[in-house]
Amino acid sequence: MIKPLQIGITGGIGAGKSTVCKIFNVLGIPTYDADSRAKALMTTDGILMEGIKKEFGTLSFKTSGELNREYLATEVFSDEQKLKKLNSLVHPRVGLDYENWLKEQIGAPYVLKEAALLIESGSYKTLDYLLLVTAPEHERIERVLARDKHRNREQVKEIIKNQLSETEKITLADFIINNDGNHSLLEQVLKLHDQFLRTSKREQ
Repeated sequence: MIKPLQIGITGGIGAGKSTVCKIFNVLGIPTYDADSRAKALMTTDGILMEGIKKEFGTLSFKTSGELNREYLATEVFSDEQKLKKLNSLVHPRVGLDYENWLKEQIGAPYVLKEAALLIESGSYKTLDYLLLVTAPEHERIERVLARDKHRNREQVKEIIKNQLSETEKITLADFIINNDGNHSLLEQVLKLHDQFLRTSKREQ
């Protein structure tokens, strides 16, 4: 079986990568949302669940089987080393889940793998190309504040500060979509769509 061309898509918080993915979806391109799948796997993947319990204790899960997000937020997310450990448990299971999903995408010319930490996790290296969605920081902050009512401006700035800088991401990206409001997202996506289709045909 010929694997479809694999395009990684990433961007900092509020850059608009989910919006870009929706346009690709309308064009019929399958998208694997790694962040959503990671959340799902933390309560459905037995191996991952056991790993989390072993590392962070049985309080990591509620008696209902749901993830105890309040406990993890206090115990893990506020501790950089513990967060790295959690990611080291989650990323391999997401990688395996993605490979199984990829096998089902028979006939697709190319697929998208969307993830916020695509670069940080190193998983972009296993893909054919990396697409970065970028936007000015002030635009990103306003978008997140409009979307996430539970966050304030300082919290969003802190998240941006802790993410890999735009400059570093740009140096690694093969393609860039500028979502600053002055460039048409649709035109940029259509142009890349045509390019990915042509590349896919050449590689088959």
